[in-house]
Amino acid sequence: MVRVGILGAAGYTGGELIRLLLNHPEVEIVFANSESNAGNKVYDVHEGLLGETELEFTSEMPFDKVDVVFFCFGHGKSEAFLKEHSIPANVKIIDLAQDFRIKGDHDYVYGLPETHRKEIAKCQHLANPGCFATCIQLGLLPLAQAGLLTKDISVNAITGSTGAGQKPGATTHFSWRNNNFSVYKLFTHQHLHEICQTLNELKPEGAPHVVDTLDEGYEAEGITVDFIPYRGDFARGIFCTEVVTLETSPAASDIVALYKNFYEQAAFTHYSDKALDLKQVVNTNKALVHVAVFGKKVVITSVIDNLLKGAVGQAVQNMNIMFGLDERAGLNLKASAF
Repeated sequence: MVRVGILGAAGYTGGELIRLLLNHPEVEIVFANSESNAGNKVYDVHEGLLGETELEFTSEMPFDKVDVVFFCFGHGKSEAFLKEHSIPANVKIIDLAQDFRIKGDHDYVYGLPETHRKEIAKCQHLANPGCFATCIQLGLLPLAQAGLLTKDISVNAITGSTGAGQKPGATTHFSWRNNNFSVYKLFTHQHLHEICQTLNELKPEGAPHVVDTLDEGYEAEGITVDFIPYRGDFARGIFCTEVVTLETSPAASDIVALYKNFYEQAAFTHYSDKALDLKQVVNTNKALVHVAVFGKKVVITSVIDNLLKGAVGQAVQNMNIMFGLDERAGLNLKASAF
């Protein structure tokens, strides 16, 4: 049995993580930490869990009693927390923030199972990918590995309101978000860092470098990912379209075969022969991918649930890999039929 502690347990990701782990056959939740909610029942905040658990939030953090701790903090808080607190070396960490996703002076492994499975299985500390980053990368990985990314890539992706977190803001209130649609962080979304990092790791030697346009002193001496994010008027999910221009006009069957072969062994990422609907993945840990070919242009559509495959579902998937469990354990979630 894997003993789990959760930090930042009162937010959207904390609530979704608790929901998953309560139904995980190999997990015991030892503590769910929230300073502001200490002593309250978890279902007082995450009301959908009424009748599922009597677990209470706690201000305590008994790291000596757990095997793994999940950081469900906002971005920037994980690194700050570790400077002020000591976690035993034998306790694994899964961080859902962006603090350790980029390689640097740390030992965190980037937790995208479709590309980093071997490293995940051996790691002690894991940086869970971002939601947009997951959806966009899953649409581009097969082309990157084949060395077919040679020109600038156009990406448009729309996310649900839960992607902004639980704390209300000017662009998350229902009266503003409902029946509305808007662009934000045009070409400057922070997930571009990790997207470029993975694409460059995967590309064959000699293929063009994917330039991270957020880097200081950026000059377009490679290909760029031109990412336009949108705020949607729905709660959950990400719907992404990517346009890639190739050097020559490929046969559609060859591109489809490339994707099917790449994801043949993936536990949750599947190729669809039909055009995608967001509803197919909401409330699941699935990622679906579809391609269409128009001359030299390949149009990729990818969809995920931003809170699950884009956050805690993928985090539980990574936990399963790290502890040698069935990768699908606790993630047998079904999409709605309607």
